[in-house]
Amino acid sequence: MENLMFSLNATVPVFLLMILGLFLRKIGWIDDDFADRINNFVFRVPLPLVLFSDLASVDFSRAWDIEFVLFCFTVTVISIGISAAVSCLWKDKTIRGEFIQSCYRSSAALLGIAFIQNIYGNAGMAPLMIIGSVPLYNVMAVLVLSLFGKESQTLDKAVLKQTLKGIITNPIILGIAAGLLWSALKLPVPYIMERAVENVAGTATPLGLIAMGASFDIRKAFLKIKPSVTAAFIKLAGFCALFLPAAVHMGFRREELVAILVMLGSATTVTSFVMAKNMGHDGVLSSGVVMLTTLCSAFTLTGWLYVLKSMGLV
Repeated sequence: MENLMFSLNATVPVFLLMILGLFLRKIGWIDDDFADRINNFVFRVPLPLVLFSDLASVDFSRAWDIEFVLFCFTVTVISIGISAAVSCLWKDKTIRGEFIQSCYRSSAALLGIAFIQNIYGNAGMAPLMIIGSVPLYNVMAVLVLSLFGKESQTLDKAVLKQTLKGIITNPIILGIAAGLLWSALKLPVPYIMERAVENVAGTATPLGLIAMGASFDIRKAFLKIKPSVTAAFIKLAGFCALFLPAAVHMGFRREELVAILVMLGSATTVTSFVMAKNMGHDGVLSSGVVMLTTLCSAFTLTGWLYVLKSMGLV
Protein backbone atom coordinates (compact mmCIF):
# COMPACT_ATOMS: atom_id res chain seq x y z
CA MET A 1 0.00 0.00 0.00
CA GLU A 2 2.87 2.36 0.80
CA ASN A 3 4.36 1.85 -2.67
CA LEU A 4 0.97 2.42 -4.31
CA MET A 5 0.45 5.66 -2.37
CA PHE A 6 3.94 6.83 -3.39
CA SER A 7 3.08 6.20 -7.04
CA LEU A 8 -0.33 7.88 -6.82
CA ASN A 9 1.10 10.88 -4.97
CA ALA A 10 3.65 11.29 -7.77
CA THR A 11 1.23 11.07 -10.69
CA VAL A 12 -2.28 12.08 -9.63
CA PRO A 13 -1.51 15.76 -8.81
CA VAL A 14 0.05 16.15 -12.26
CA PHE A 15 -3.01 14.83 -14.06
CA LEU A 16 -5.49 16.65 -11.80
CA LEU A 17 -4.10 19.91 -13.18
CA MET A 18 -4.74 18.61 -16.70
CA ILE A 19 -8.31 17.74 -15.71
CA LEU A 20 -8.67 21.29 -14.37
CA GLY A 21 -7.60 22.61 -17.78
CA LEU A 22 -10.16 20.35 -19.48
CA PHE A 23 -12.87 21.62 -17.10
CA LEU A 24 -11.94 25.28 -17.66
CA ARG A 25 -12.24 24.78 -21.39
CA LYS A 26 -15.57 23.02 -20.95
CA ILE A 27 -17.06 26.00 -19.11
CA GLY A 28 -15.60 28.43 -21.63
CA TRP A 29 -12.90 30.10 -19.55
CA ILE A 30 -10.13 28.80 -21.85
CA ASP A 31 -10.29 28.37 -25.62
CA ASP A 32 -7.84 26.82 -28.11
CA ASP A 33 -6.15 30.13 -28.86
CA PHE A 34 -5.59 30.93 -25.20
CA ALA A 35 -4.29 27.40 -24.50
CA ASP A 36 -1.85 27.72 -27.42
CA ARG A 37 -0.59 31.04 -26.07
CA ILE A 38 -0.05 29.56 -22.60
CA ASN A 39 1.81 26.59 -24.09
CA ASN A 40 4.02 28.92 -26.09
CA PHE A 41 4.75 31.08 -23.04
CA VAL A 42 5.57 28.09 -20.81
CA PHE A 43 7.88 26.63 -23.47
CA ARG A 44 9.76 29.90 -23.99
CA VAL A 45 10.05 31.33 -20.46
CA PRO A 46 9.24 29.30 -17.29
CA LEU A 47 10.49 25.89 -18.47
CA PRO A 48 13.95 27.14 -19.51
CA LEU A 49 14.17 28.97 -16.18
CA VAL A 50 13.33 25.76 -14.28
CA LEU A 51 16.24 24.02 -15.95
CA PHE A 52 18.56 27.00 -15.53
CA SER A 53 17.85 27.38 -11.80
CA ASP A 54 18.30 23.66 -11.12
CA LEU A 55 21.69 23.56 -12.88
CA ALA A 56 23.15 27.00 -12.08
CA SER A 57 23.70 26.30 -8.39
CA VAL A 58 25.12 22.77 -8.59
CA ASP A 59 28.65 21.58 -9.16
CA PHE A 60 29.17 21.08 -12.91
CA SER A 61 31.28 17.99 -12.46
CA ARG A 62 28.53 16.42 -10.35
CA ALA A 63 25.73 17.44 -12.70
CA TRP A 64 27.32 16.01 -15.83
CA ASP A 65 27.02 12.26 -16.38
CA ILE A 66 28.26 11.17 -19.81
CA GLU A 67 27.18 7.55 -19.32
CA PHE A 68 23.60 8.65 -18.60
CA VAL A 69 23.49 11.05 -21.58
CA LEU A 70 24.87 8.37 -23.94
CA PHE A 71 22.34 5.84 -22.65
CA CYS A 72 19.46 8.25 -23.36
CA PHE A 73 20.86 8.98 -26.83
CA THR A 74 21.38 5.30 -27.71
CA VAL A 75 17.93 4.26 -26.48
CA THR A 76 16.37 7.07 -28.52
CA VAL A 77 18.18 5.91 -31.68
CA ILE A 78 17.02 2.30 -31.15
CA SER A 79 13.46 3.46 -30.38
CA ILE A 80 13.34 5.37 -33.66
CA GLY A 81 14.59 2.29 -35.53
CA ILE A 82 11.91 0.09 -33.95
CA SER A 83 9.21 2.66 -34.73
CA ALA A 84 10.32 2.78 -38.36
CA ALA A 85 10.23 -1.03 -38.61
CA VAL A 86 6.72 -1.23 -37.12
CA SER A 87 5.50 1.52 -39.45
CA CYS A 88 5.96 -0.89 -42.35
CA LEU A 89 2.80 -2.67 -41.14
CA TRP A 90 0.70 0.17 -42.58
CA LYS A 91 -0.01 -0.01 -46.29
CA ASP A 92 -0.76 3.71 -46.34
CA LYS A 93 2.75 5.14 -46.64
CA THR A 94 1.54 8.69 -46.03
CA ILE A 95 0.94 7.99 -42.33
CA ARG A 96 4.30 6.33 -41.65
CA GLY A 97 6.13 9.58 -40.87
CA GLU A 98 3.54 10.64 -38.32
CA PHE A 99 3.42 7.11 -36.88
CA ILE A 100 7.20 6.95 -36.37
CA GLN A 101 7.36 10.36 -34.74
CA SER A 102 4.36 9.65 -32.50
CA CYS A 103 5.94 6.42 -31.23
CA TYR A 104 9.26 7.85 -30.05
CA ARG A 105 8.74 11.55 -29.32
CA SER A 106 8.04 12.09 -25.60
CA SER A 107 6.75 15.11 -23.75
CA ALA A 108 10.10 15.09 -21.94
CA ALA A 109 10.19 18.77 -21.06
CA LEU A 110 6.75 19.79 -19.79
CA LEU A 111 5.17 16.57 -18.54
CA GLY A 112 8.50 14.98 -17.66
CA ILE A 113 9.80 17.84 -15.55
CA ALA A 114 6.42 18.18 -13.79
CA PHE A 115 6.48 14.47 -12.97
CA ILE A 116 10.03 14.50 -11.60
CA GLN A 117 9.49 17.75 -9.68
CA ASN A 118 6.47 16.25 -7.97
CA ILE A 119 8.62 13.40 -6.65
CA TYR A 120 11.96 15.06 -5.87
CA GLY A 121 11.18 18.78 -5.70
CA ASN A 122 13.49 19.67 -8.62
CA ALA A 123 14.12 18.69 -12.23
CA GLY A 124 16.52 15.93 -11.15
CA MET A 125 18.22 14.30 -14.13
CA ALA A 126 15.71 15.70 -16.62
CA PRO A 127 18.14 18.29 -18.08
CA LEU A 128 20.70 15.62 -18.99
CA MET A 129 17.97 13.33 -20.32
CA ILE A 130 16.80 16.20 -22.53
CA ILE A 131 20.34 16.76 -23.82
CA GLY A 132 20.57 13.09 -24.76
CA SER A 133 17.21 12.83 -26.51
CA VAL A 134 15.47 16.07 -27.51
CA PRO A 135 17.94 17.30 -30.19
CA LEU A 136 17.71 13.86 -31.80
CA TYR A 137 13.89 14.03 -31.56
CA ASN A 138 13.90 17.18 -33.68
CA VAL A 139 16.43 16.03 -36.29
CA MET A 140 14.74 12.68 -36.85
CA ALA A 141 11.27 14.24 -36.93
CA VAL A 142 12.32 16.39 -39.89
CA LEU A 143 13.84 13.33 -41.58
CA VAL A 144 10.90 10.94 -41.22
CA LEU A 145 8.25 13.57 -41.97
CA SER A 146 10.15 14.53 -45.12
CA LEU A 147 10.66 10.98 -46.35
CA PHE A 148 7.15 9.71 -45.54
CA GLY A 149 4.41 12.08 -46.59
CA LYS A 150 1.78 12.76 -49.23
CA GLU A 151 4.61 14.14 -51.31
CA SER A 152 8.12 13.12 -50.29
CA GLN A 153 10.22 16.20 -49.72
CA THR A 154 13.87 16.69 -50.46
CA LEU A 155 16.18 17.13 -47.51
CA ASP A 156 17.99 20.09 -49.00
CA LYS A 157 20.40 22.42 -47.23
CA ALA A 158 17.64 24.88 -46.40
CA VAL A 159 15.63 22.25 -44.48
CA LEU A 160 18.69 20.96 -42.64
CA LYS A 161 19.81 24.51 -41.83
CA GLN A 162 16.37 25.34 -40.44
CA THR A 163 16.41 22.18 -38.33
CA LEU A 164 19.84 22.97 -36.90
CA LYS A 165 18.74 26.53 -36.17
CA GLY A 166 15.64 25.21 -34.41
CA ILE A 167 17.76 23.01 -32.15
CA ILE A 168 20.29 25.73 -31.33
CA THR A 169 17.59 28.29 -30.56
CA ASN A 170 15.33 25.86 -28.69
CA PRO A 171 14.50 27.63 -25.38
CA ILE A 172 14.81 24.36 -23.43
CA ILE A 173 18.29 23.70 -24.80
CA LEU A 174 19.27 27.34 -24.16
CA GLY A 175 18.10 27.09 -20.55
CA ILE A 176 20.17 23.95 -19.99
CA ALA A 177 23.23 25.46 -21.70
CA ALA A 178 22.97 28.66 -19.65
CA GLY A 179 22.64 26.69 -16.39
CA LEU A 180 25.59 24.44 -17.17
CA LEU A 181 27.73 27.42 -18.19
CA TRP A 182 26.78 29.35 -15.04
CA SER A 183 27.67 26.31 -12.94
CA ALA A 184 30.96 25.67 -14.80
CA LEU A 185 32.08 29.28 -14.28
CA LYS A 186 31.07 29.03 -10.60
CA LEU A 187 29.17 32.30 -10.79
CA PRO A 188 27.18 33.28 -7.70
CA VAL A 189 23.39 33.49 -7.87
CA PRO A 190 22.31 36.72 -6.10
CA TYR A 191 19.29 36.36 -3.82
CA ILE A 192 17.18 38.85 -5.80
CA MET A 193 17.88 37.01 -9.04
CA GLU A 194 17.28 33.63 -7.42
CA ARG A 195 13.88 34.66 -6.06
CA ALA A 196 12.81 36.24 -9.36
CA VAL A 197 13.81 33.15 -11.34
CA GLU A 198 12.11 30.82 -8.86
CA ASN A 199 8.87 32.82 -8.98
CA VAL A 200 8.66 32.71 -12.77
CA ALA A 201 9.86 29.10 -12.98
CA GLY A 202 7.18 28.12 -10.46
CA THR A 203 4.48 28.90 -13.02
CA ALA A 204 5.78 26.34 -15.53
CA THR A 205 4.15 23.21 -14.14
CA PRO A 206 0.64 24.50 -13.29
CA LEU A 207 0.25 26.67 -16.39
CA GLY A 208 1.69 24.07 -18.76
CA LEU A 209 -0.44 21.21 -17.44
CA ILE A 210 -3.63 23.30 -17.41
CA ALA A 211 -2.99 24.35 -21.01
CA MET A 212 -2.28 20.75 -22.01
CA GLY A 213 -5.57 19.64 -20.47
CA ALA A 214 -7.44 22.47 -22.18
CA SER A 215 -6.09 21.29 -25.56
CA PHE A 216 -7.41 17.74 -25.06
CA ASP A 217 -10.04 16.43 -27.52
CA ILE A 218 -10.69 12.71 -27.13
CA ARG A 219 -12.67 12.55 -30.42
CA LYS A 220 -9.47 13.05 -32.42
CA ALA A 221 -7.99 9.88 -30.93
CA PHE A 222 -10.50 7.70 -32.80
CA LEU A 223 -10.13 9.13 -36.31
CA LYS A 224 -7.31 6.67 -37.19
CA ILE A 225 -7.84 4.20 -34.40
CA LYS A 226 -5.62 1.23 -35.34
CA PRO A 227 -2.32 3.07 -35.92
CA SER A 228 -3.14 5.44 -33.05
CA VAL A 229 -3.64 2.61 -30.55
CA THR A 230 -0.56 0.78 -31.83
CA ALA A 231 1.63 3.89 -31.49
CA ALA A 232 0.19 4.64 -28.03
CA PHE A 233 0.93 1.09 -26.85
CA ILE A 234 4.51 1.26 -28.11
CA LYS A 235 4.96 4.70 -26.53
CA LEU A 236 3.55 3.93 -23.09
CA ALA A 237 4.34 0.23 -22.63
CA GLY A 238 6.58 -1.25 -25.32
CA PHE A 239 9.68 0.91 -24.92
CA CYS A 240 9.44 0.84 -21.10
CA ALA A 241 9.25 -2.96 -21.05
CA LEU A 242 12.21 -3.16 -23.40
CA PHE A 243 14.58 -0.53 -22.02
CA LEU A 244 13.84 -0.12 -18.28
CA PRO A 245 15.44 -3.52 -17.47
CA ALA A 246 18.50 -2.40 -19.44
CA ALA A 247 18.63 0.84 -17.44
CA VAL A 248 18.44 -1.09 -14.17
CA HIS A 249 21.17 -3.44 -15.38
CA MET A 250 23.34 -0.40 -16.18
CA GLY A 251 23.03 0.67 -12.54
CA PHE A 252 20.71 3.68 -12.93
CA ARG A 253 18.59 4.40 -9.84
CA ARG A 254 16.28 7.04 -8.28
CA GLU A 255 16.34 10.34 -10.24
CA GLU A 256 18.19 8.73 -13.16
CA LEU A 257 15.69 5.90 -13.48
CA VAL A 258 12.68 8.21 -13.16
CA ALA A 259 14.10 10.48 -15.90
CA ILE A 260 14.55 7.43 -18.15
CA LEU A 261 10.99 6.32 -17.35
CA VAL A 262 9.73 9.76 -18.38
CA MET A 263 11.75 9.67 -21.60
CA LEU A 264 10.40 6.24 -22.50
CA GLY A 265 6.84 6.26 -21.20
CA SER A 266 5.46 9.80 -21.01
CA ALA A 267 2.81 11.05 -23.42
CA THR A 268 3.69 11.96 -27.00
CA THR A 269 4.47 15.67 -27.17
CA VAL A 270 2.02 18.12 -28.73
CA THR A 271 4.97 19.41 -30.78
CA SER A 272 4.71 16.28 -32.95
CA PHE A 273 1.29 17.43 -34.17
CA VAL A 274 2.52 20.98 -34.81
CA MET A 275 5.54 19.78 -36.78
CA ALA A 276 3.50 17.28 -38.80
CA LYS A 277 1.03 19.99 -39.85
CA ASN A 278 3.82 22.40 -40.74
CA MET A 279 5.46 19.78 -42.98
CA GLY A 280 2.41 19.01 -45.11
CA HIS A 281 0.82 16.12 -43.19
CA ASP A 282 -2.83 16.18 -42.09
CA GLY A 283 -1.85 15.68 -38.44
CA VAL A 284 -4.83 13.43 -37.64
CA LEU A 285 -2.72 10.47 -36.53
CA SER A 286 -0.36 12.68 -34.51
CA SER A 287 -3.27 14.36 -32.76
CA GLY A 288 -4.89 11.02 -31.99
CA VAL A 289 -1.74 9.58 -30.43
CA VAL A 290 -1.18 12.75 -28.38
CA MET A 291 -4.72 12.47 -27.02
CA LEU A 292 -4.55 8.73 -26.29
CA THR A 293 -1.12 8.82 -24.65
CA THR A 294 -2.00 11.87 -22.57
CA LEU A 295 -5.13 10.13 -21.29
CA CYS A 296 -3.59 6.70 -20.70
CA SER A 297 -0.23 7.85 -19.30
CA ALA A 298 -1.99 8.74 -16.04
CA PHE A 299 -2.42 5.01 -15.50
CA THR A 300 0.68 3.60 -17.20
CA LEU A 301 3.16 5.98 -15.52
CA THR A 302 1.58 5.20 -12.15
CA GLY A 303 1.90 1.50 -12.89
CA TRP A 304 5.54 1.67 -13.99
CA LEU A 305 6.46 3.83 -11.01
CA TYR A 306 4.71 1.39 -8.68
CA VAL A 307 6.75 -1.49 -10.11
CA LEU A 308 10.04 0.42 -9.73
CA LYS A 309 9.16 1.54 -6.20
CA SER A 310 8.16 -2.00 -5.18
CA MET A 311 11.56 -3.21 -6.38
CA GLY A 312 13.31 -0.52 -4.32
CA LEU A 313 14.78 1.16 -7.41
CA VAL A 314 13.35 4.68 -6.92
